[in-house]
Amino acid sequence: MQGPAELLPISSSGHLILVPAVLAWPYADLDDELRKSFEVALHAGTAGALALALRHEVAEVLRALDTRRILGVLLAFMPPALGAFAFERAIEERAGRPRAVALAQIGAGLALAAADRRPAERSQDEAGVRDHLLIGLGQAAALVPGVSRNGGSLTAARLRRFDRRAASRLSRHAALPIIVAASGLKGVRLARRGMPAEIALPFATGAAAAFASTLAATRLVAMIDGARSYAPFAAYRVALGACALGRLRRRVRA
Repeated sequence: MQGPAELLPISSSGHLILVPAVLAWPYADLDDELRKSFEVALHAGTAGALALALRHEVAEVLRALDTRRILGVLLAFMPPALGAFAFERAIEERAGRPRAVALAQIGAGLALAAADRRPAERSQDEAGVRDHLLIGLGQAAALVPGVSRNGGSLTAARLRRFDRRAASRLSRHAALPIIVAASGLKGVRLARRGMPAEIALPFATGAAAAFASTLAATRLVAMIDGARSYAPFAAYRVALGACALGRLRRRVRA
C-alpha cells in the first residue's frame, strides 16, 4: 500500500490510518511510538526506492543546479521543515485520529479538484520565489495526516496555473529532499531510542515491502506527469474519507 499511496496524490499517511480503521484491524491499538517507528521504516523503504528509480532525474536536477534552483529548493523545504519542528507532535496528537484523517482526505480532495480547474498555462522553468514558497506551504499542510504531501504541493502548483506536467515535476523535486530528511531524522531518533530484538524482523519486512511496492509502482510517476485531470484522485479521496466516516460511525453505534 505504501508505494502507490506515496506516489499518487492520495496521502500515504492517511492510508496507514484509514485502511486499518475501515478494515477493523487493531493497528491503532498498538503503542503510539511503536506505530510511528514502523511508519518511519516504511518511509525509509520508500525513500530508498525513489532514489533508485529516479536516479537519472535526480542526477539531471543536480547537474542543472544554479543559484535560482537552489533557492527554489530551500524555499520549498523550509515551510514543512519548520512546521515539523514546531508543530509535529501537536498535530499528531490532535489530527491523527481516523475521523480527523477522513475529514482531511475529503477536504484535501475537494481542494485539489478546485485547484485543478485553474488554467494550465505555465511551465516549470517559469517557477519563481512565490511559487516555490507556496509549494512548500502545500507540503507543510501535509503534516496533517490525510492531506498528502504530493496532493498539497500539486494543489499549490495548480493554483499558480502550472500545467500538470510542470506541477508534477515541481511537486516531486520539492518532496524528495523532505522524504529523505524526514526518514533520516526519524531513523536517528529510532536508533537512539533502541529497537527491541523481537520487532526487528517485522520492521525490516515492512521496509522491504515499501521499497518493493514503490519500485513496482514507479510507472505511476509518468501517469501523474501526463494526467489530463486530477479529478479521479480527488474523487477517490472524497470516497475513501466518506467510506471511513461511515464505517467509524457504524462502529460507534454498535
